[in-house]
Amino acid sequence: MTTIDKIAPIAEATHGPLVVAPIYDGLCTFEFSIVAEVFGLARPEMGPGWYRFASAAVEPGMLRAHGGLRVTADGQADLLERADLIVMAGWKGAHVPVPEQLARRLRLAWERGARLASICSGAFVLAATGLLDGRRAATHWRYADALRQRHPAIEVDAGVLYVQEDRILTSAGSAAGIDLMLLLVRTDFGVEAANSVARRLVMPPHRSGGQAQFIERPVQADRLHRLSDVLEQMRADLQDDWTVDRMARSVLMSPRTFLRRFIEATGVSPGQWLIAERVAEAQRLLESSAMSIEDIAARVGFGSVQVLRHHFHVKLGLAPRDYRGMFGAAPLTAPRVSR
Repeated sequence: MTTIDKIAPIAEATHGPLVVAPIYDGLCTFEFSIVAEVFGLARPEMGPGWYRFASAAVEPGMLRAHGGLRVTADGQADLLERADLIVMAGWKGAHVPVPEQLARRLRLAWERGARLASICSGAFVLAATGLLDGRRAATHWRYADALRQRHPAIEVDAGVLYVQEDRILTSAGSAAGIDLMLLLVRTDFGVEAANSVARRLVMPPHRSGGQAQFIERPVQADRLHRLSDVLEQMRADLQDDWTVDRMARSVLMSPRTFLRRFIEATGVSPGQWLIAERVAEAQRLLESSAMSIEDIAARVGFGSVQVLRHHFHVKLGLAPRDYRGMFGAAPLTAPRVSR
């Protein structure tokens, strides 16, 4: 039995959720590095409730990673039995079978209440458990057809950055994994914690999971600059009434052209973008201020508590009052992991 207290220096300083990354021969270096950077890097500013992190070898023998690296895991596969979150950082390939023992360990972890997440081709490992059947899932766009063919019971969405289905989370390739890991931090510890991690990564703090993986036609620089201006105006005045006509006028475009350019640049509609920004600002205010929920709803442009509550629940699965109870201004503590 692997002893977590002896393998990860961060474990001695924190008592938060245990995040385990399975290690296999042919490890996807970049994807694993994302997980290790977000969850395994010491962050004393986050306090003792921050994550613990360990890697677990899920096959015997010498393990190598892309780039010619040899990898020594923190422990063996039995670590999966204790994990609160397991992140499958890629896999050997779309057509490489997943060992049944690994799939069984992941199923058992899920059954006892752990969360499962994947980056890029790691979706094939989660698919092998059968837990994705009947659910939406994301993977790198170039693997989407292979995932559909091998697992027709999964609703594969090739156009999004990540998908959250209850306690199973899947992301597209490479950098989209960072977005998914930041989502997990935001879910567990709130917006300010996720923003702090994003600053260390020199990354935008939030990209919606529904945002497109890539844009077929790059947006011209001058048009992108004009769109950036209106996005900043909207962020600075969320409570105002932002119609498509008004947005289009501010950048000297017709509404039809503006709508097309906006979706090309962001991957979502103006309405979807605005809702996401309003929810994010409401999260920040619930965490850092003593404002009433009614005042917050007005400040961010939702107008009423009922509308705020609706969008909050759709985005986060929580009521604003419950979110404040979990993440309101207080020392950082370990989140309550659902079982």
